[in-house]
Amino acid sequence: MDFDFSDDQQQLRDAVAKWVDKGYSFERRRAIEDAGGFSREAWDELAELGLGGLLIPEDDGGLGMGAVEMMVVMEELGRGIVLEPLAQSFIAGAVLAGHADEATRTEWLPRIAGGQALVVLAQQEKKARYRLDVCEAQAAKAGSGYTVTGAKSVVPAGDQADAYLVPARLDGKIALFLVPRSEDGVAARGYGTQDGSRAAEVVFDKAAAALVAADGLPVLEHAVDIGIAAACAEGVGAMDKMLALTVEYLNTRKQFGVLIGSFQALRHRAADMKMQLELARSMSYYANLKLGAPAAERRQAAARAKYQLGVSMRFVSQSAVQMHGGIGVTDEYVGSHYFRKLTQMEMTYGDTLHHLSEVSARMQDTAGVFA
Repeated sequence: MDFDFSDDQQQLRDAVAKWVDKGYSFERRRAIEDAGGFSREAWDELAELGLGGLLIPEDDGGLGMGAVEMMVVMEELGRGIVLEPLAQSFIAGAVLAGHADEATRTEWLPRIAGGQALVVLAQQEKKARYRLDVCEAQAAKAGSGYTVTGAKSVVPAGDQADAYLVPARLDGKIALFLVPRSEDGVAARGYGTQDGSRAAEVVFDKAAAALVAADGLPVLEHAVDIGIAAACAEGVGAMDKMLALTVEYLNTRKQFGVLIGSFQALRHRAADMKMQLELARSMSYYANLKLGAPAAERRQAAARAKYQLGVSMRFVSQSAVQMHGGIGVTDEYVGSHYFRKLTQMEMTYGDTLHHLSEVSARMQDTAGVFA
C-alpha cells in the first residue's frame, strides 16, 4: 500500500507547518494561554488558510477535501500544540454537510468555512462518562421548531463558540440539534483547561434549536469518530515534537563531563519512544482512512487507534519528562506544555481504559486474529 502523500497534501502540510513555525511561537501560545486559552486573531489566521472548510463541500463554500488532508493539518497543529479547536470545525462541517437541511447548511456552512462561525460539539454530560448513548438533555417541539433543555460539560471553547451541536432526547430517542449561543436560554461558563486551552459548562434552558438529525446517535458517533481521528493525528504531531526536544536535550546536556545522550539506558529509552510514536502514527493513519467505512468498522478502528494513542502518549510524554529531569515539568520549558497536552488528550473522547473496553466489546469470535 502506498502511504506517500500527494503533492497537494504535501503543500497543505507545508503551509500549515510554516504558519505554526512563524505565526504560532511558544511565546505567542503562552500569551494566548494567559489570556484565557483562545485567540480570535489566531482563529482568523487559520481561517485565512482555508482550514475551516477542509471537510465542507465546495458547493457550500469549503474545500471539499477528506480525512487524509485533515490528518495532515492536525499533525502540524499538534507539533505547535495550537490551542484553537480547529478539529471542532471539521466535526461541525462534516455533520452539517451530511445531515442538516438546506436552510441550516446555507446559513452555517459558508460561515464555518470562512471562520466567521465557530460551531462546537457539546455532547459530554456529567453522568455519561464517555458513553454516547447516555443523554439526559431533553428536546421538545415548539411551534415550527424545537427547544433544548439540559447541561453539557467540558465543551471546547464553549463560551467563545457561536453555536453548538447538541444531542438531546426527543420522544425518547437521541436526536442532534444546532443551538446558536445567542439564543435566549443559553448560558456558558468558561474556564481554562489543563493543557492551556479553553472549555465551558453550557446550560440550555428551553433554548431554540434547529433539528439536524432525528436519529441522532449514529450521527453523534460519526462526529466523535472524526474527533478521535483528528485527536490521534494531533497527538502524533505533539509526540513527534516532544521526541525531537528530548533527543536535542540528550545531545546537549552533560553529566560527569559527557553528553547524557551517550548513556546506553537513555539511548534505549529514546528508541522505545520512537517505536511508540511509530505505532501511534500507523494507528492514526488507520483511524483516518477508516472514517469513510461502514459504522461498525469505523467505530472499531477509532477505538483501536485511540487505545494505542493513549498508550503511546503516556509512554512518550512520561519518558520525556524523566529524561529531562526537573526542567521537564517547569512552566518556562516548552516540553512541559507538550506533556500537559498529551496527558489531557489521552482522556479526550474516552480514556485508554474506556477504549480498551470498546475494543474488547467489538471483538468477533476470532478475536481479530484471522478477521
